[in-house]
Amino acid sequence: MFRKTALALLLLPAIAYGQDRYATRAGEVSFFSHTPVEDIDAVNHKATCVADLSGGQIQVSMLIKAFEFEKALMQEHFNENYMESNTFPKGEFKGTIKGITAEDARKSGKFPVTLEGELTIHGVAQKRSIPGTIEVDATGALKATTEFIVKPADHGIKVPGGVNVAEEISVKAALDLRKM
Repeated sequence: MFRKTALALLLLPAIAYGQDRYATRAGEVSFFSHTPVEDIDAVNHKATCVADLSGGQIQVSMLIKAFEFEKALMQEHFNENYMESNTFPKGEFKGTIKGITAEDARKSGKFPVTLEGELTIHGVAQKRSIPGTIEVDATGALKATTEFIVKPADHGIKVPGGVNVAEEISVKAALDLRKM
């Protein structure tokens, strides 16, 4: 009896801890570049995310080659000439979530949040503070959304003169997170 009780008490923190972790493997991240000559937009439906609300940690990761473009030639140039996807296959954000707690996620509501950490693109990490929103629905699922700007030059992405890529790229993310 004592052994079963002791084992249950040892496992209780692990069970409780797991209830504050949320994840997805099908997050959507898109970007948009506007220039007078041509707009460029792409979407990635395979972003992964793990968020631990008890510790306030978050990690988002995606394969660069998973971005889909309307024109195949744009996708080829994006991967080969600018992002060098074979050398730098992933984009990633690692950091903390401010503005929502594990307790908040137990009730429906919409929470303005800030993600603070490092955004790594093209092998270059930059400290970022990114605003967003997390909405908790009646089932306890989370919908995290954000919109922010990325400057290719900040991540060592070289764009030759005369090429129609904006100096600032608008990035949007929508992540439907479920309890792990």
